[in-house]
Amino acid sequence: MSIFKLKINFEEADHESIELPIAAGESVLDVCLDNGIELQHNCGGVCGCSTCHVYVTKGMDNIEEISDKEEDFIDRAVRPKITSRLGCQCVVINGDIEVTIPDQSDFMGH
Repeated sequence: MSIFKLKINFEEADHESIELPIAAGESVLDVCLDNGIELQHNCGGVCGCSTCHVYVTKGMDNIEEISDKEEDFIDRAVRPKITSRLGCQCVVINGDIEVTIPDQSDFMGH
């Protein structure tokens, strides 16, 4: 099985960037949850909401293409950009990726 690198950056200043292994077929959300990284996923990771929204800063060609359904949810995300994807749909095919997780405190009710 192919293992690649997932680099995760955070908008929140008190969070250090982290680099983790990600296997082909795994999503960014899977790796975050397996490693105790806070990434909201209200729908349970089935492309049913926009809370696991991330920005893909490198390696967009190394993940599965965006679907119409995913695009619809990204339109409803907080501060979407051209590089926005849903963490549950960022499934690695072949190669390293780098993402930035938006400030999760919007969801935490602080």
